Amino acid sequence: MNDQCLNQPLDLLITDAILLLEDGAAQATHLGIRGTQIAYLGEERPAAARTLSLPGRVITPGFVNTHYHAGLNFVRGVAPDCGFAPSYTPGLPQASWLNEEEALALSRLGALEALRAGCTTLADSFVHAEATVAGMAETGVRLFASQRLADVDFASVLEGNRRFDRARGERQLERTGAFIERWAGQADGRIQAHLTAHAPDTCSVEFLGDIRAMAERHSLPISTHLAQSQDEVDWVRATHHRSPVELLDELGLLNDRLLAGHCIHVGDTDISLLGRSGAHVVHIPVGNAMSGRIAPTRRLLEAGAPICLATDTMHGDMIEVMRWALAVGRLQAGHVADDWQPGDVFAMGTLNGARALGWADRLGRIAVGALADLVILDFRQLHLTPCIDPLGSLIHNATAADVESVIVNGELVIESGRALKVDEPHIRAEANRVCQALWKRCPAPLRPYPPVAGISR
Repeated sequence: MNDQCLNQPLDLLITDAILLLEDGAAQATHLGIRGTQIAYLGEERPAAARTLSLPGRVITPGFVNTHYHAGLNFVRGVAPDCGFAPSYTPGLPQASWLNEEEALALSRLGALEALRAGCTTLADSFVHAEATVAGMAETGVRLFASQRLADVDFASVLEGNRRFDRARGERQLERTGAFIERWAGQADGRIQAHLTAHAPDTCSVEFLGDIRAMAERHSLPISTHLAQSQDEVDWVRATHHRSPVELLDELGLLNDRLLAGHCIHVGDTDISLLGRSGAHVVHIPVGNAMSGRIAPTRRLLEAGAPICLATDTMHGDMIEVMRWALAVGRLQAGHVADDWQPGDVFAMGTLNGARALGWADRLGRIAVGALADLVILDFRQLHLTPCIDPLGSLIHNATAADVESVIVNGELVIESGRALKVDEPHIRAEANRVCQALWKRCPAPLRPYPPVAGISR
């Protein structure tokens, strides 16, 4: 279990904590970090520049949030009650209205929130990716970033029709190529690129082909919203005479480099195709359930589809998402199944997400040689006492508020609940300022903003 060269001091040695390993097994052992990697697991106490004794804490791999929209927090507390995704809902501010400064302010808030909740890796897409990634990375988070790619005019979507513009798509791909060249591998490797094809009903067939070609050239994964709504399914069938899943399969996009968000409105043929293709189903149990819908995760799993987890626009709390994934799967099955246990959803929130991004050898597990992306939870809480099974307590009882410290790339970025690399009050204030201005620009808002006086902003 040891690094081959322990004659050099470790940068950090953590003792007296319980580790949740790749299979969810709990182990009381010491953990050492050198540089960006886990270098030691064992019972000895090697020399280290800093030692942290953490009795009563549980350490997990960093959570991998495979479908997040950090900059869409301006519809928080409103969009879940609309029954539809924000980009398709009149009366909500739109991401396309944001300028670069506004996108940065909102995205930094979203990144810090997720990081505080233990999400060490985010897969996200932005209207102004090149203007947001550096500021987000300053929080310490690991980021798989993409421009939001869609050649539809979103104003036409809100009007109830879809107008596509080939030139719009070409401009986006040009910016994307420049983004990959400029940002992939920056921030000590914490900024990586992927591609986001927004959805089969907001990307033309030609544009989807262009995105696939770019992904193949750069060996990048592709994220998308797939079978998110019945409206999407109906439009694709009326236009292309097949389901969204069948369309992506025909275009060569349904493969093991695809992260397919939602997958709610899927039929038998779709489920079979997803299971055979190796495409990664990104399950979003909280956001979907809030709109009265849920993906048929049990059937997808039985068909062979790998499943990972995400929070989407709701928040950055992957612990809540894991708990909902467990509960929803049991509701679908109608019983407690041996293949839908805390260890299964724990894998969905960690290693399965790393696999979907192509980083299973580096992320999502506690092992010597893996990147030191770790979450330290304080189990000295009333609701976590007594702790009979650390994994079961994590999934059934813990919350994001129990996250005490977070390590990314071997560096403490959250310690004792405090962000070490950025000014949290400033980030909150800037995001609130932008959100107020954005809602004031909304022609017929569904909600006034701010609706309540006396809340400190």
